Amino acid sequence: MVLLDVRELLPLPDNGANSSDTVINGVHFNRTALDLFNYTFYSNNTLSNWSNCFLVFDQFKPLLLSNGTFINGTSCSYPVNGIKARGSLGLVVACLFMTSVMFTLIHLRKHGRLFLPSEKRFRAVGRRWQWYWLLFVAACGGISGFVSVDIDRGYVLSLPIILQNFFYYLMIPGILAAVWESVRHWGSWQERQIYDRDPFSIPQDSTRGKREFWMPLIFYLFAFLNFFMVIPRSWTRVQYQRTPSQQAANAEPVATDGRFKAAGAFAFLAWCVICYNLRHSIHYYKPRSRGCWQSFNGLLHWTPTKFMVLIPLALLVVGYQLASASIFDISPLKVDVHPAWMYGLGYGPVILVIVVFQIYGYLEPNEDRELIRQRRELGRSVDADLGLNNKKPGWWSKRHADAYMTDDERLRALASEVGGGRPTRTNIERAIEMGHMPVHARDNDPFTDNAAVEAANPPRPIIPPSPSTNEHINRPGSWASTATAQSQQPRVRSMLDV
Repeated sequence: MVLLDVRELLPLPDNGANSSDTVINGVHFNRTALDLFNYTFYSNNTLSNWSNCFLVFDQFKPLLLSNGTFINGTSCSYPVNGIKARGSLGLVVACLFMTSVMFTLIHLRKHGRLFLPSEKRFRAVGRRWQWYWLLFVAACGGISGFVSVDIDRGYVLSLPIILQNFFYYLMIPGILAAVWESVRHWGSWQERQIYDRDPFSIPQDSTRGKREFWMPLIFYLFAFLNFFMVIPRSWTRVQYQRTPSQQAANAEPVATDGRFKAAGAFAFLAWCVICYNLRHSIHYYKPRSRGCWQSFNGLLHWTPTKFMVLIPLALLVVGYQLASASIFDISPLKVDVHPAWMYGLGYGPVILVIVVFQIYGYLEPNEDRELIRQRRELGRSVDADLGLNNKKPGWWSKRHADAYMTDDERLRALASEVGGGRPTRTNIERAIEMGHMPVHARDNDPFTDNAAVEAANPPRPIIPPSPSTNEHINRPGSWASTATAQSQQPRVRSMLDV
């Protein structure tokens, strides 16, 4: 636990060579220059004028010029002390937050990918928001944990305690938003499955649609009010905890003022909206039960196990913010607070929320792939009802592969089928080898010399038949003589016969 350094104003030592000279830590200082620039010597071996503070003990021996400039001076916030419990646990927490970023990016890619055409009613960004908020929370938690090391190591408390609490309180609306987006998207996923089976069963202009329009606006209103009550304010007085009296006069009134209490109340209202949204989704997208007891049983039955863990953890985060706004002894703004309060009730539930997200992100499938599987199962059940049980499997059809092609691969496949380039010539050669090359007769062949053919086969005049010709045809043996005469006349079909 960090102990406060009790310091008092001390007169300058009278051990100099004359009345205008004083010696501090073996270094001579001009009294006139110290008084002119309002430097005061404190019992914790520091020289300060509230604008600058320098260490004057052991190896720290600054030199003061006549114009008030220090040479070889070391600031009072220099890390002199060792890391204690607050800084050690902060490093562990920061490493956990940074490690979660890798898994969050993996699950963002897994659940954010599209395997079906994008729909206006169910946008892909809706299922990605929870992972975006987890990345934001991990960044804030990592910065807050790393900065806690300087709180322990700094000789005089200063900016690090402000940075740690700034990012800690910034993390609270972020973790609430991650839980909210998870609950909201679960309801949207239930709606999408029903809509995929029957698009006309869920109209958008009903009371259900109006509630789903207003609930996100109300939640983010409370979340941003929590943000505006805590973050945009003066944090300077939080660092004035160098003595017990200074802590009671400056830090405690800031940590327990009305703005922190109002921020906790708004966070609790945002948590209530999360619970109402879960009840709304179960009411409209799951089988209904009549009666109070049956309705309560249905709520417990249809609530996913993930939300039974996430929602109480989020309530624990909100409860600690409310309690710390009233009790300064457990507030993270107190420099010597017991680490069990801050890390057990502050950072601990947030880390557990992230762990639950990572576990279920690994167990749950991609929604587009799950919808494809449901459509396939529905098609098989419909075919079974119609007696069409001899349907070939999905991999039998060549068109089934188009769903897993990229845009570039789909264009190349189309080009190879329609024509053009090397793929077309390959298909033609394959068709010739297989013996399926069609041959079409050409009426107007540009390589045929029509003039030569007409010269070789002049048109014959049409001679009307005479009675003698008819008698010749009707006589026995006339058909054989006529056929012999026609077969003796050569017929030229093209220039190749000449």
